[in-house]
Amino acid sequence: MTARLAVRRPLVVLGVLLSLLLAAGAVEAAAAWTASSAQLANPPASLTSIEAALAAEQARSANLQAQLDQLKSSSADLASALSTATDQVTVDQTTADGLRASLAAAQAKLAKLEAALKSAAVKAATVRSSGGSPSYTDDSGGVDD
Repeated sequence: MTARLAVRRPLVVLGVLLSLLLAAGAVEAAAAWTASSAQLANPPASLTSIEAALAAEQARSANLQAQLDQLKSSSADLASALSTATDQVTVDQTTADGLRASLAAAQAKLAKLEAALKSAAVKAATVRSSGGSPSYTDDSGGVDD
């Protein structure tokens, strides 16, 4: 048994060493295969292209800021115009209310004058038909000859 043991032990050690060498070879082959299939299609951007892109974006940002400032200015102008228009509408409303009141007073006065004219026309027709001279009454109810 000792002879068999002396032969078996070196064979097991040799088998383990071969297994380790085979595993190392498999790892190397897998690494080479992965490296060959993972090559970059596009190389990384250069520093110059990154700086150029940064400058372009900064110019775009400055342009957008200028447009934003212009919009703010236009908005302020529109707000001012709206405020002025609102003030003018208020003034116009006050004027229109005053004119409505004046119109109502004038219409009332006109109605009163038309009634007085109608009354005078009726009295004049009555006087003519009776053959007498016309007499006029003033607003106080007195008779004027």
